[in-house]
Amino acid sequence: MVKIASGFYDNPTLGLSSCDGLMLVFAQRTGTLEAILLDEGNLTDIRTAAAGAVCVRHLAPGVTRIGVFGSGIQARRQLELLREETSCRDVIAWGRDGERLAAYASEMGESGYTVETTTEPDAVTSSCNLIVTCTPSTTPLVRASTLRAGTHVTAVGSDTPTKQELESAVVERADVVVADSLPQCADRGEIHHASNAGTVVQLGDIVAGRVAGRTSDDQITVADLTGVAV
Repeated sequence: MVKIASGFYDNPTLGLSSCDGLMLVFAQRTGTLEAILLDEGNLTDIRTAAAGAVCVRHLAPGVTRIGVFGSGIQARRQLELLREETSCRDVIAWGRDGERLAAYASEMGESGYTVETTTEPDAVTSSCNLIVTCTPSTTPLVRASTLRAGTHVTAVGSDTPTKQELESAVVERADVVVADSLPQCADRGEIHHASNAGTVVQLGDIVAGRVAGRTSDDQITVADLTGVAV
């Protein structure tokens, strides 16, 4: 089985989704193509959001407020899957487009969340202890100096060498830095940009209990999810 996904981030200006994709299923014995699932990237979106929920389960403190950077599909999916991991429903969402932010707040409000919106990144980092970044930004949005003690950050947007949502000092300041794939995060993502990231552990090792994740409430933890692509 092969999953193919694409990202074209100017597509919303054309009335199209920024992400697309499909699944190809091949017979194990003969290698012949058995099925094509043209799901338009839905499984990719769900898988990414599920990885974010796993990070919160193993790394986040008692969540008092959730900060979301972005207002697109992944920003929606992350909150949808976080419902099972935290009872917190207080959200502040950052974005550049006021109309898209308003639509996001309205839709997530129907799902039981109370969503404040802002165009100031520091308003998110200074008021939340769980932050999820879901943008294709190439300029850091999260500054280390504004992070509160005990915050967990899940960064999912930076999946190429040029994208960067977190200031490098965020990764360098963190007490625990987690990668979904150590080799991949060394080449792309937030860890790739940090020259002094310290010891980085793999998410799968935390889930399996081979290494510790968060060990105290005042630690800052960062999970760099680059998507485990080939």
